[in-house]
Amino acid sequence: MDEAGLAEFSARRPRLFALAYRMLGAAGEAEDVVQEAYLRWDGADRSEIRSAEAWLTTVVVNLCRSWLDSARARRESYAGPWLPEPVPTGRGELGPLETAEQRELISLAMLTLLERLSPVERAVFVLREAFGYAHGEIAELLGLTETNCQQLYHRARQRVRADRTRFEASPERARQLFERFLTAARTGDVVALERMFAADIVATADGGGKVNAARRPVVGPQRVAQYVAWLFTHDIPGLEVAVEEINGAPAAVARVGGVALLIGAIDATEAGVSAVRVLVNPDKLAYFQRVDGL
Repeated sequence: MDEAGLAEFSARRPRLFALAYRMLGAAGEAEDVVQEAYLRWDGADRSEIRSAEAWLTTVVVNLCRSWLDSARARRESYAGPWLPEPVPTGRGELGPLETAEQRELISLAMLTLLERLSPVERAVFVLREAFGYAHGEIAELLGLTETNCQQLYHRARQRVRADRTRFEASPERARQLFERFLTAARTGDVVALERMFAADIVATADGGGKVNAARRPVVGPQRVAQYVAWLFTHDIPGLEVAVEEINGAPAAVARVGGVALLIGAIDATEAGVSAVRVLVNPDKLAYFQRVDGL
């Protein structure tokens, strides 16, 4: 590839990764999609491409839609609950996160909800909500009518927002609540944990059959408090736990010898903790581990 073509693609690579990750909820697969887009860009007659951004966006979205179609069958046979892959965001890895809305759109909670959408619904929702495309632009990118795009967006937004009715905590409140949660968890203070949990709290663990983890969601303040206390009070030699920004929110990263073994996050609302998510599947932590050392 000529230097101009390489420079043009390289300048867009971070945005393409951010798009693919929001579409897939899987960082490793998002990297693969971006690499495939690069190969197609390399083989294309770029003299016939009017807009590099539109062309590459279309390629990435269509690759993601195809991947999501095949992923549904794989996820049906997945061992235990499926959670998105965590991505560190303290250094702008997924683009600017200057507003609560931008942070919410890349949260583990939102990416989990997006799994309920069809691939085309997800594409329309992500392009509209996360990247601010107009319906006419989305229609052209996806080969749909503008009316169809509006209908798909309305349906997707309804399905997603129906389960996001809680009043989210401010970043300051979220961090304070998370630090209280982590302190109680690491000291095994079940009573303190119960007090900060919502009545309908659910804890979900993703071990993928690779690591021992709860195969079903744990429900209710008492059971979740006991589960979290058990999880965080394991006596593991050399264990270090740090609070870091993951997917736009504070999360616990547990390492031994610099290797991440667990990432734990919560949904923080003004009323308290409404959900706990724990990732221990080493496959899900592979991307985080790779970029963690950069």
